[in-house]
Amino acid sequence: MIKLRLKPVKRNKRKYSSYKGTFGKITDNLIERNFKANKPNEKWYIDATEFNLRDEKIYLSPILDGYNGEIKFHDISKSSNLKQIDNMLDKTFEENQILEGLIFHSAQGWQYQHQSYQQRLKNKEIKQSMSRKGNSIDNGMMENFFGLLKTEMFYDQENNYKTIDELILAIDDYIKYYNYDRIKVKLKGLSPVNYRLQSSN
Repeated sequence: MIKLRLKPVKRNKRKYSSYKGTFGKITDNLIERNFKANKPNEKWYIDATEFNLRDEKIYLSPILDGYNGEIKFHDISKSSNLKQIDNMLDKTFEENQILEGLIFHSAQGWQYQHQSYQQRLKNKEIKQSMSRKGNSIDNGMMENFFGLLKTEMFYDQENNYKTIDELILAIDDYIKYYNYDRIKVKLKGLSPVNYRLQSSN
């Protein structure tokens, strides 16, 4: 944290929600708050969050692995649209050819109800799971990551970023730090990536 000049501050903000009503298929909650996975690529979580920097907005969409809390992939866009989700899946499927049986959990956001998103998961034999409406705790691992990210590098630190592009670079840097350097007691004092590598050995 010192190396990246991160400052832990608690601050309440209006929570971004991608929920726009029900217009597609709502799937069952297969996770039921049993977030932890026994191996990599068993349970993944996806969601989106908004950053507002002096009335300029960007949207972060990461994929988090329930095994070690690692951010597997992420995409940052200046607009919340289906292209962002397509980019995420393109990256994911390019690097992970075999994902049959994976449980992929999300909120009930419009992106995750969309037929094209659901079909792409189905084509890979991925099991789609959704939180219940209005229950953010049902996607608790992702919510915890968003809270940690914004507390450590954004809330009350907005003046550190002169432009939205500087903020985008800072988010990218934070995710690298979170994956490779930020240790967790629950991971035996290791970072998410080091925990995965040690477990595989």
